[in-house]
Amino acid sequence: MVKKMQVFHHYSFIFALLLLLLQPADLFSQTTYLPHYTSKNGLASNNCYYILQDKKGFIWIATDNGVSRFDGTNFQNFTIEDGLPDTQILQMKEDKSGRLWFFSLNGQLSYLKDGKFYNKNNDQLLRKLNFNTVIVSFLIDRSGKIWLGTNSNLIVCWDGKMIRKYISPNPDDKFINAFIHEDEQGNILAYSDLSVQRFNGKTFSILRSKVRPISYMTACNMPDQSLIYLDQEGLKVLKSGKINNLISIPQNLIKNMSGYFYYDQSLKEVWLANANGTFALNKSGKTIQYLQDIAVNQVMKDSNQNMWFATTTGIYMLPNASNRLSIIDAESGLSSNIIKSITKDAKNRLWLGTDDAVIDILNIHNYQIMEVGLDDFKKYKTIKQLSFDAQNESIYFASDYGMGVFKNIYKNTDDVSYLKEANNSMFVIKHFSLSGNNNHLALALSSGVVFLSDKARKFEFNSLKYKEKEDFFKDRSYHVFYDHKGNLWFSNINGLSEFSNGRLIKHYEHEPLLTKRINDIQQLADGTLILATDGYGLIFYHEGKITKQITQENGLTNNICTKLFIKNNEIWVLTNKGVNKITNYPQAPAVANFDYGKDLLSDDINSLFIDDSTAYFATNKGLILFKYNNKNISRNLPKVYVTSVIKDNERLPIDKENFTFETGNSTILFTFSAVDFTTSDITYRYRLNDHSAWLETRTRRLDFSSLQSGDYVFEVCAKSQNGNWGPSAKIAFTIKKQFWQSLWFLSVLILLVAYIFYKVAVYITRKQKDKEQEQLLLKNKVLMLEQQALQAMMNPHFVFNVMNSIQHYINTQNTASANKVLTGFARLIRKNLEICTKSYISLEEELEYLNLYLKLEKNRFGDKLHYIFSIDPEIDLGDTFIPSMLLQPYVENAIWHGIMPKETEGQIQINIKMLDSFYLNIEIIDDGIGIENSLKNKKDTHISKGMQLTKERLNLLAQIEAKPIHLNVHQNAINGTTVSISISLK
Repeated sequence: MVKKMQVFHHYSFIFALLLLLLQPADLFSQTTYLPHYTSKNGLASNNCYYILQDKKGFIWIATDNGVSRFDGTNFQNFTIEDGLPDTQILQMKEDKSGRLWFFSLNGQLSYLKDGKFYNKNNDQLLRKLNFNTVIVSFLIDRSGKIWLGTNSNLIVCWDGKMIRKYISPNPDDKFINAFIHEDEQGNILAYSDLSVQRFNGKTFSILRSKVRPISYMTACNMPDQSLIYLDQEGLKVLKSGKINNLISIPQNLIKNMSGYFYYDQSLKEVWLANANGTFALNKSGKTIQYLQDIAVNQVMKDSNQNMWFATTTGIYMLPNASNRLSIIDAESGLSSNIIKSITKDAKNRLWLGTDDAVIDILNIHNYQIMEVGLDDFKKYKTIKQLSFDAQNESIYFASDYGMGVFKNIYKNTDDVSYLKEANNSMFVIKHFSLSGNNNHLALALSSGVVFLSDKARKFEFNSLKYKEKEDFFKDRSYHVFYDHKGNLWFSNINGLSEFSNGRLIKHYEHEPLLTKRINDIQQLADGTLILATDGYGLIFYHEGKITKQITQENGLTNNICTKLFIKNNEIWVLTNKGVNKITNYPQAPAVANFDYGKDLLSDDINSLFIDDSTAYFATNKGLILFKYNNKNISRNLPKVYVTSVIKDNERLPIDKENFTFETGNSTILFTFSAVDFTTSDITYRYRLNDHSAWLETRTRRLDFSSLQSGDYVFEVCAKSQNGNWGPSAKIAFTIKKQFWQSLWFLSVLILLVAYIFYKVAVYITRKQKDKEQEQLLLKNKVLMLEQQALQAMMNPHFVFNVMNSIQHYINTQNTASANKVLTGFARLIRKNLEICTKSYISLEEELEYLNLYLKLEKNRFGDKLHYIFSIDPEIDLGDTFIPSMLLQPYVENAIWHGIMPKETEGQIQINIKMLDSFYLNIEIIDDGIGIENSLKNKKDTHISKGMQLTKERLNLLAQIEAKPIHLNVHQNAINGTTVSISISLK
């Protein structure tokens, strides 16, 4: 027997729905899902006072434990350690210059500017604006003056130079909880609990006004200088001096006002923060309550049209209308929260299979719910598959251990049949498929694949009569599917196969990927099969070939795909991590996710159904639905912001064009974030200069330590799950070089090294030259000593010869001649002593010396010896220098070895002339026997000692002076000898 029960939403059920966390006004059986963030998600505290969205899009939450900044994924918390004046921050405001002001319970002010906190300890203005009273209102007027209203009898104005304090002297007109407003004419008005006063340029004076906000929380300054406020009658606006009613509000809601309200000018609705939740009211009186029994402190709307609620239990977000998810669960009238399967019939009724042996039928027009109970609770406890047979107006359903069909579903639900096995054998159903071309029904069983040829007439099978490979295919199977042509596709433990026109085609034998487990099969209009695999993503198979594979790398939330649904050529995919939709296939497939409902659309989704406007998901938390369109998919490129720069635990302002840091082992920390309240799946990439490769990361903070000196540009950008990279945020900074790396130091070092190298080179060269000079001097000295030694050797020889001459005169008793010779010899000895130590003497001295010698020899030999001097008159005898005692040895040799052996008289001719301007030529010519004849006549090997010493002396002089002296001695034709000496005068 089938049990059925129809449940309608009467007033009693409406009362029950009021107990839900959230409740819209138009549908009483569904609950709108609001993401809820608490301290478990990273919020600074659950007790939240105020919410503000800054110009960059970040959501700021003021709590009793500091403030939190939310980017859609992560909370970053700030406390006293970061620069806040107190842990309890009651309110926040952002001014036109981008300063974010914080108003604390202890009355102290602080603000955040370009990532750095300023308070009384580091800002002179804030030091002056410290009044130890709670600031309840904040205004910057058109002239730039800052006005502060407080909870005491004090109003403060700062004009940029001076701080002025205004105190009401009348006890009945004190500035208690004053709200400061500037009207269109620039008048400053103070709306307090006790009075309304206007500033006249010098002081405040009482103003009779009908504008009386309930409190400073119920007044709001608008951009057009109008004032929106709540009084005891409702929501009103003061504009151009006129008061207009906007929305009437019931007294019970006004009395329970507990926080700040929000007025939506575009929708003409007001949101009230109430001790019993929040209420949205419009001019027609329509009221929607959210967050029942939760004390709400403030309501605000962000730039993406999301509503935010600050409560005593954390913050809540009501997504914009295009992104809202609704829940229908047991509290809404379903028989169970656990929905395992879903399908839809032609009358817009959803059939929901539960885990309680019940199928719920939900009319999506009026949200009436009908429960259909199944007879065998144990067998049909979990309805894991539902399928609509439009041709036969039937709904087929299956559990693990049985299958049934509701026929004539538009008449009643009593006509139900169950699948039978003729032998009453037990079978386990994995999946079934209905053919759209005929009445075929295929079953994927644990034992194999079977199919019924006419399910409408005979809803049974006989496992014993099936013929393998004709109407039965053995091996454990997972899925069956009839394509548009009526061909049967199935997957088993071997892989994907096709049964077409009585022929079995094993596709897995040709494609290794087709051997993987397949959880679902669907077909596109062009005949392409889409295979949802267990770990390999989606496989697109067409005409025997794999044409495409989409995996997690392409944007899927996971590679384990469980269910598929195709609508309007868009592919919806369930994975074990969420929901994806693939569009624009096959031209340029784009994968989108629905991460904004990640708390619901995650790993608890069992099945799905997509109609023309709404997506339905069967989950373990109930039926989840939302209106889908292209706006659901965030296509905006995420914009990333650098939120702070911290150097050695010091927070720095981020508005600088370039930071300069000292070199060393210090750490530079960058925090950054991209604001996106629709997805948390954001990837970042960064680099430190334009030429380096991008590095990807999931973290929102990076620190760099021990960077080398140089110029850097920290660049970071972000992308959502499958989107493109968004614009970059850049921070330029420079690490100073060490002093030894600076240009001036390197220049000085190079010059110093060059100078040292030069000095060393000069020193070495000089030392080398000095050493060479010393060696040369030493050598010259040695040569000089050798020359002097030779001269010393020559002089005794000459003396010996002269003494022989004197001896000869004495022996011959020629006393006069002996005396004459002795006198000449004495003169010669004296002259010899003068020149013997000189290397060079003048030609005049040499001739004088030679003439003294020849006179001695003339006295000795008489007429046998004659000598003649022939001297070129152009020669300056005093300035022409030749080696000393150069000629005497050759003249002596000519006398003794040339003339003396001759029997007749002999003559010696000495010719001195210039060959050219550089050479002096001296010839000693005798007419003696000749040098060659003299050598022949000698009986011994005696060699003239004088000539030998002179020759060696000339060689030494040539080495010392580097001036060669050319000597040539030769015999004349028959007799006589010529000695030619050529001396360089250069």
